[in-house]
Amino acid sequence: MQSGLLANKINGISLAAPRNPFRANPMAEMAPLGISWVALLPYNSFDLATATINFDNFNWWGETVTGINESKALANGQGMKTMLKPQLWSRDAWIGEMSYTTQAGWDTFHVHYTEFICYWAGVADSLEVDLFCIGTEVKESTINYPNYWRNLIDSVLQIYSGPITYAANWDEYKRITFWDQLDYIGVDAYFSLIPDATPSVCDLKDAWIPTFDKLKLYSEEWNRPILFTEWGYLSLNGCAYETWELEKNRSSVPVNEQAQANAAQALLETFGKEPWWAGGFQWKWYADILTSPRDYSDDYTPQGKMTEDVLKTLYD
Repeated sequence: MQSGLLANKINGISLAAPRNPFRANPMAEMAPLGISWVALLPYNSFDLATATINFDNFNWWGETVTGINESKALANGQGMKTMLKPQLWSRDAWIGEMSYTTQAGWDTFHVHYTEFICYWAGVADSLEVDLFCIGTEVKESTINYPNYWRNLIDSVLQIYSGPITYAANWDEYKRITFWDQLDYIGVDAYFSLIPDATPSVCDLKDAWIPTFDKLKLYSEEWNRPILFTEWGYLSLNGCAYETWELEKNRSSVPVNEQAQANAAQALLETFGKEPWWAGGFQWKWYADILTSPRDYSDDYTPQGKMTEDVLKTLYD
């Protein structure tokens, strides 16, 4: 591994908003790994049937303005910068598959989405976060209603004075037509590579080549750096292949920390030296992992796993 390869990149991680106030400072655990940015993720409830978003009634402390403010303060205290990345959650569907058969449905959604994202843009500006993400994987809307998004960006820029991005799903980013209004091309980089249980770092790097070439060319075409607004791997056999399918069957797949570590190393070494790649936010970190009854051994988090050593070597 190439020590300190990513010293000047956005070496970020996404913090899962805790249900209750912090018992310990999670940023102090991240800092020794060389993590320099933290994505703060307020999830808000989206009702598919009514196309409405409930963004002023919070259930988890970490998704409130108070919780986000404290998270930012703790991050800043460790010398870290922050991205605010509000997201939509629905019981009915993944937001990337959300769609409406009538224009009235889309119009209602867009009215509510504008209120939602402008509210959080105001929070981002008042808290002086370093980067604001205007959406995550809202695929059908971004592809089919680019003029709405251009107008939304204009509205956000009247509220928030810092840099902005949009987090496009890996199969969505090439169909976005408003990157010229944003500071970064944001990509949730869950690209499928190799189905092997434990692919080697070298084989993974080779598998990245076609996607690498496309991303480099795309960055040049738009004259914008590419930021992996999300990237990560489950610590399971085959974690570098069709992650979305692996998630559905994770209980029947063997835990494999080496596979996760290899995949992380390959991604960071492949992109880390490229000037057009801004860095990225690994998915994700749990503030309450020591007190939670949940088993995180198969999860994306690097906490307590071999991947921590990869991050520490490449980030520091």
